[in-house]
Amino acid sequence: MNETARNGLDIFDAHVHFFSPAFFRALNDQLEQGEHASHDAAGQLGWHAPETPEALADRWVSEMDRNGVSRAMLIASTLGDATSVGVAVERHPDRFRTVYMLNPMLPGADMRLSAAISEHRASGFFLFPAMHHYSVQDHHVRSLLGIASSHPNTLVYVHCGALTMGFRRKLGIASPFDLRYSNPVDLQGVAHDYPQLPFVIPHFGAGFFREALMVASMCPNVYLDTSSSNSWIRYQPGVPDLDTVFKMALESVGPKRLLFGSDSSWFPRGWVQRIFDEQRESLSRINAPEETVQSIFGGNLRALLLGD
Repeated sequence: MNETARNGLDIFDAHVHFFSPAFFRALNDQLEQGEHASHDAAGQLGWHAPETPEALADRWVSEMDRNGVSRAMLIASTLGDATSVGVAVERHPDRFRTVYMLNPMLPGADMRLSAAISEHRASGFFLFPAMHHYSVQDHHVRSLLGIASSHPNTLVYVHCGALTMGFRRKLGIASPFDLRYSNPVDLQGVAHDYPQLPFVIPHFGAGFFREALMVASMCPNVYLDTSSSNSWIRYQPGVPDLDTVFKMALESVGPKRLLFGSDSSWFPRGWVQRIFDEQRESLSRINAPEETVQSIFGGNLRALLLGD
């Protein structure tokens, strides 16, 4: 029995990237557009590029079984790739829920969202304002929020704070992200206007921790996910470690709006057990009650998406 199972947690990972064949095709296209010697992103990175979405979905199920993970929120990590994660949730409906990257500034974004929800069983979408250069308060965003809010058990991820993608740097692909659009404070107005729609800020705000806490404190429909190594802590004066992050988040937001995420993505690495261990140990050190631990590692996301 693995360590995760020994902890007795029904884990629902809120942040797992689904690096589908479409994701690798998009990377290869970007390499072809530049002056790169090789157009094989997977080969350069030492990653396994899946042959089909079905094969990748099956591999993730095997990986989750091996690590004692009950369910995962799969994130389609290239624009408009709702089809790939839709295949995964159709193939393993008891293991996956999905969101997909959406740029609201592109024509037809509203129609694509409606199709993703109705045809591909998407549970929402993921916004990257700094990547695509728009304000989350833009009327195009609000149009999408209106669609999402009309569907039960739908949520919206909004990436805030520092946005770094190490694989793009390794491949020599430019990342012209604009941090002016990364402040969680911008989310307060739309979260207030769509109170029935849950919003998730990943990585504790990724360097805008104070601002993320402020917004979540003001808006009961704003959640924080705990994913990644949380290396943003080095940007945050007065926040020395993950123990302090959890203490402050629990004091400000409470135990019911924190969602465990691993930020797992590529194979052969697979599910990042180290992230789970670090967060579980941190909560143990601050003497978080068992009910709180159960909520963070799965109960809160199950309540949002499954009504448990």
